[in-house]
Amino acid sequence: MNNSSEYTPILIAVLVIYVGFNLVLGLYISKRHSQSEEGRKNSFINNYFIGGRSMGGIVLAMTLVATFTSASSFIGGPGVAYEKGLVWVYLSMIQVPTAFIILGVLGKKFAVISRKTGAVTVNEYLMARYDSKLVLWISSICLVLFFIAQMMSQFIGGAVLFQTITGLPYIYGLALFGIVVILYTSVGGFKAVVTTDTIQGIIMVIGGIIIMYTVVREAGGLDHMIEKLNHANPKWADITAGGSVSKSFVMSFWVLVGLGVLGLPQTAVRGMGFKDTKALHSAMIYGTIVVGFLMLIMHLSGVFAPAILQGEHLKTTDYVIPAVVLKYMNPVVAGLFVAAPLAAVMSTVSSLLILASATIVKDLYLTYRGKTGTADSEMKGEPCANTGRRKEEKKIAFLSVFTTLLIGIIVFVFTIYPPDIIVWINLFAMGGLECAFFAPIILGLYWKRANALGAVASAICGVASFLIISNSGFSVGGTTAIVPSIVISIIAFLVGTIIGKPTRKEILEKFF
Repeated sequence: MNNSSEYTPILIAVLVIYVGFNLVLGLYISKRHSQSEEGRKNSFINNYFIGGRSMGGIVLAMTLVATFTSASSFIGGPGVAYEKGLVWVYLSMIQVPTAFIILGVLGKKFAVISRKTGAVTVNEYLMARYDSKLVLWISSICLVLFFIAQMMSQFIGGAVLFQTITGLPYIYGLALFGIVVILYTSVGGFKAVVTTDTIQGIIMVIGGIIIMYTVVREAGGLDHMIEKLNHANPKWADITAGGSVSKSFVMSFWVLVGLGVLGLPQTAVRGMGFKDTKALHSAMIYGTIVVGFLMLIMHLSGVFAPAILQGEHLKTTDYVIPAVVLKYMNPVVAGLFVAAPLAAVMSTVSSLLILASATIVKDLYLTYRGKTGTADSEMKGEPCANTGRRKEEKKIAFLSVFTTLLIGIIVFVFTIYPPDIIVWINLFAMGGLECAFFAPIILGLYWKRANALGAVASAICGVASFLIISNSGFSVGGTTAIVPSIVISIIAFLVGTIIGKPTRKEILEKFF
């Protein structure tokens, strides 16, 4: 059936309909919000980059899940689980409380402070907290560079999946969802992103159910599957994967995808955009349930896949899930499943894209021009007083859309000739972001003595040590680069705070 002449056209039709639906829906919701009474009260910047701070509980939960859950969760992670066995499921489950941790630690305080300061980005919060343009520039450069790497991993994952399943050239898949996600993010802004994230979160759950059902069914049920699995991968249930996964490596994962997610700007910024406390509490519950379900079902599918892919010759482990889809699913079901990782790709890329654009336009351009107060006054509903203000608003709108479009095109071009093993590209980018932002965000929120020199020292030393340790192969007690790098970034923050000047009293009054 999969080799029939009708298979590929039907599958592509399902995907095109899904992607087109996201484009139309995102743009429609964004336009409707901008024309609503609430949307008209806010400035373009607040609507475009933070959606007027209007997210409800389910939308907040789903956009957080969709942003955090990426192509590596559907393609790269299950591929590694195929090779390593259940140990990779245990590691993936570290991510279950991420929504609860992020919203619990950052949510309420971020929401209060961002409204006081008018901040719509994490870097703008850092600028307000540390009163230092150097902090702003360093954090902005780190954000844009690591975001580009992370977006590349997402584009590659989606395009490889499309290529493997349809047999069409890699560039076709890249163009299909790449162009769409760039368009609806550029034109629709934050509101389009979170709206489509909600739809994509639902699609991801459906996709996870489909792949697990397919694997168990084709293996002949659970009993037959375990029997085949014991033959195909005898070490699948070994907690150390035959000695290849150490306790120190597990600890590294706890830091990288557990505690360290508090330092990811793309998830932290969600704490600025929700409507009220009720929405926050609901999102903490919904987000935890959905993340746990997705991580468990997708990585278990990877562990069980050897039972139905015995003797298959795969180019890399990234091709495990695509191979299952191609071999065992009819085109309509395959299209629905492929929509799940494409949804993860689109939602992650759109979130990274809008935040990268906000960094360049809001954090760098407007700060350089001395316009940091403009958004604050407009956010409170003050009307444009003259023609000059309206022209400035239009100029910012054009620049925002253009910047988002340009960054998307740059990432698209960089991924035309992709490297392999997307899961490691994604994890590398995550590590770099956490080293740059973890200490400045958390200690800035909860420690009065935190100052600009501490933030600068933390970002520079953290990122530098992460890059050096990652490329040198050096390890502290068998841990990966993220553990010593996070420790170094925190120590650098403490030293810088002791040496540097205290933060001005009037700034601290806003934060504490």
